[in-house]
This record gives sequence, C-alpha cells and structure tokens, in this order.
Amino acid sequence: MKFELSEEQSLIRDTVREFAEAEIAPSAAQRDEEERFDRSLMFDSLAELGLTGIVFPEEYGGAGADYLSYAIAVEELSRVCASTGVTLSAHLSLCANPIYMFGTESQKVKYLVPLASGEKMGAFGLTEPAAGSDAGSTKTTAVKNGDGWLVNGSKIFITNGGEAETYVVLARTDKEAKQQHGISAFIIETGMEGFSFGKKEIKLGIRSSPTMEIIFENCLIPEENMLGEESEGFKVAMKTLDGGRIGIASQAVGIAQGALEQAVAYAKERKQFDKPIAAFQGISFQLADMATQIEASRLMVYNAAYRASAGLSYSQASAMAKLMASETAMKVSTQAVQILGGYGYSREFPVERMMRDAKITEIYEGTSEIQRLVIGTALTR
Repeated sequence: MKFELSEEQSLIRDTVREFAEAEIAPSAAQRDEEERFDRSLMFDSLAELGLTGIVFPEEYGGAGADYLSYAIAVEELSRVCASTGVTLSAHLSLCANPIYMFGTESQKVKYLVPLASGEKMGAFGLTEPAAGSDAGSTKTTAVKNGDGWLVNGSKIFITNGGEAETYVVLARTDKEAKQQHGISAFIIETGMEGFSFGKKEIKLGIRSSPTMEIIFENCLIPEENMLGEESEGFKVAMKTLDGGRIGIASQAVGIAQGALEQAVAYAKERKQFDKPIAAFQGISFQLADMATQIEASRLMVYNAAYRASAGLSYSQASAMAKLMASETAMKVSTQAVQILGGYGYSREFPVERMMRDAKITEIYEGTSEIQRLVIGTALTR
C-alpha cells in the first residue's frame, strides 16, 4: 500500500494550494461578512484550472484525474475558504457525477460536457421541509403528462441554488409506493417554465456559498430528462451521496488543517510569562492531538477516494471518512479558537470563521447520526 502521492497528484495539490492562497484567501473574510458569492472567482477560476470536471474523462470535458486528486483539490480550497470548497463539491459530486454514473450518452453530451468544462454550474435537490434525513418521505411529485412529466413541490437548503443552471432533482412518480420506492431522478434546467427560486438562507457558516429554496409549479420536464430508470431515483440519490460524502469529508479536512496552521502560527508568536505559549505543554499537547486527528481523517478520506477510483465499494468508507473528518473539523476549529483566546473569538483571525464553517460538515450530505446509521447497518447486515 502506497502512502505517497503520485507526481500528478502532488502537482494538483501544489497548484490548487498556490491558487487558493493567492486568489481565494485574500477576500474570504470579506465575502463571508457580505454573504457574497463571487462566481468569477469561486467557480469560473476553478474551471480554468480544470477542477470542475477533474474526475471525468476528457471526452466529456473533464481532466481524466482520479477521486484522490479531486479530494485533494477540495481540501486545499477549503483550507482557506470552505465556501469555495463546497461550491466545487456540490457541483461535481452531486450534479455532474450522477449524470456521469446514470445518464444516457445523449444526457452526458448535453449536460455533463458543459458541467465538466465549467460552462454551467450544477446543484442537487433532495431535501424538503419534511424530508431531510428521511429522504424516502419526498413529497415533490412528478406526474406523467404527454411526452413529459409535470413536477410540483419544493426543495430546500440547495447548495449553489440560484447560481446553478443544471439541477438533479428527486421527485415521487408513484404516489402509491411507500417510502423510498416510487421516487425518480430528473435533470432540470433554469429557464424551464414553472421552475423558480424561493428564499435565500441566512446561515451561520459557509456564508459566501449560496443556499436557496427551489420551487416547482407545474414545471414540465421532457421525458428524456429522467435520470436513470423510473422509480430508481432513491438508488441514484444514495449512490450520489456516497460520492458527495468524499467531497464534504475533504472540505472538513481542509477546514481543520487551516485552523491548525493558524493555531500553530499564533502559539509560536504569542508570549505569556516570557515565553511563547507553544512552549507550554498544555498548548503543545493540544496541537499534537489536533494534528494527529487531522492526519487520521485525511487518510480515511484518501482511502474512500481510492476505493471510488478503483471501482470498489466505498459506501461504508465514505461514511466513516465523513463522520471522522467532520467531527474532527468541529473539534479542531473549536480548539484553535481556544488557543487564540480573545483573538480567536474576534473576526480579526480566520479561526472564528473556520469554526462556524466546520459545523455544517456534521450536518449536510447526511448528519453524523446518519453516518453512524450507515456504518452500523453495514456492520450488522
């Protein structure tokens, strides 16, 4: 088992890190304060680097890299700005990837190519007011209507909502079927009649990432826009989330790494009792635990990404990685705030933002409780 990155993976890490530090980091605090999404910086620039389709074959506009390269890219972006990291993760993992996995050739040509190239941005619609962790309780409906489907309902907490042009959306096509049965997936585009946007969420963290409600009122979807087989949408969603958890776990590792670096730098400079606080065992032990937990999380993420690229089962591995990394991000960022003391609590230093950003990684794309359910079910099946 190799633990070294390939030359290509190392190049991707160095390139994205240099870009993130030079271009993304300087405005991260201001964008967070203003709750402002800068598409040219946070998406178009990623397309120019080849990141928006990094894992897809070149024939579909991608870069032909592996999932580990993708995980590294999300980590490096999130190390300075978690909002930028999740913009890429939601676009690629939740929209482009299910089209690649389940789409017909014509769907890939029509939708995946512009997504992979970054010409269009993607999003994913699963969560509803009454269907969060219980995704099988989807109330949005799609009723057969001539050569298409008439969609009615709404989805909430949509990352990239309002900015994306292409959405993968789950709707119930069989009202008689119970729970996860009778749900189908659709590709829906902005501009389709009956498709509109609701409120924009005002959030604790990832404030420069747009999160919005999407609404369907007699929205007519062409027959050819069904993704996968009818009534197989729940399977599409679960497979999509398996991959999405790699992205969020990578985001969490990046947040934690950024917080650790801030804490180490501060501890080496800040003096109390005539010596740097890093010289005190109480601080150095905290830093040691933070670094160890981050490295353990990173290796779990890399393992899940490797398994995805190798065509191996990775559902349990991605759930473990997401659980470990998200809880590590929350713990490490909170410790970083504590180490910086009053400065950590102020917006003068980025650890305050990192702590706020970390919390969502324990919630979206499956809460920590859902990850434990997935893992426990796999162990006892």
